[in-house]
Formats: sequence, C-alpha cells, structure tokens
Amino acid sequence: MYNQQNQNPAQGQKNGSTNTNTPNVPEARAALDNMKFEIASELGINLKQGYNGDLPSRQAGYIGGYMVKRMIEQQERQMSGK
Repeated sequence: MYNQQNQNPAQGQKNGSTNTNTPNVPEARAALDNMKFEIASELGINLKQGYNGDLPSRQAGYIGGYMVKRMIEQQERQMSGK
C-alpha cells in the first residue's frame, strides 16, 4: 500500500532496497482510507481523521491486518469470477 523512503543514509538500507511513502496506485488512496475507517469502526477502534499517533500499535495492526484480509478476499472473488 504505502512505502516509506529512507532519506537518511546513516540509517542504512539492506540489499539496496528503497522505500517511499507514496501509494503504488495514487488513485486508490481515498478508497483505502475509507476501508481503514470502515474496518476500524467494525472493530470498535476509535480512529480519527488526521494524526492517530496515540493509537496503540496493537490496534493499528488489527486495522492493517483486516485491510489486507479483506483485499485478499476481494481479489480471490474477482479471480474466481464471483
């Protein structure tokens, strides 16, 4: 979904990998944000617009994990023709 670019060479990168903080498909950003808020609501996690740095990493992980699960399910449905 998003990559994070390491601007500081002192922090180092392994195997020449680079990360950028831009979505691979910029047009999908709004849909991904909507999915994130929908899943957070379903899980009972209070997610607000903007900064959510006070959100425990466990809760953020739940949201991200369910997003991946749902995207995989959608892709499987699409591939099976249903």
